[in-house]
Amino acid sequence: QVQLVESGGGLVQPGGSLRLSCAASGSIFIIYTMGWYRQAPGKQRELVAAITSSGSTNYADSVKGRFTISRDNAKNTVYLQMNSLKPEDTTVYYCNADIRASIGIARRGYWGQGTQVTVSS
Repeated sequence: QVQLVESGGGLVQPGGSLRLSCAASGSIFIIYTMGWYRQAPGKQRELVAAITSSGSTNYADSVKGRFTISRDNAKNTVYLQMNSLKPEDTTVYYCNADIRASIGIARRGYWGQGTQVTVSS
C-alpha cells in the first residue's frame, strides 16, 4: 500500500511564501515523476509543477519564476517552494506520484489528500 502525505499548507498574506512537502511511504520500488496539482472549486485539476526522477522540471506558466519544485529521492519526498504568493493561488494543492510498487506490478499514479493554501490579507 502506497501513501502520499502532504504538509505545509496554510494562510499567508499576498507576497508571502509557503513550502509544501509530500512524502511517499509504503510498498515502493521506484518513484518516477512527482508533481503538484491544484484544483479550485468548479474547475478542473491543473498541473502546477512536476519533476522527473532525474530532476527535470516543468511548470505552469502562471507560477513560473515564483514556485520551485524539488525532490529528495532518499526520502521519497517532493517539495514545492511557493514565493510571491497571490490571492489567485488560493486553492487546494494535491501531490501526485507515478510509482511502481514492486517488480512485476504496473506503475500507476497516486494522490495525496490535499492541503489548503489560502493567500489573503
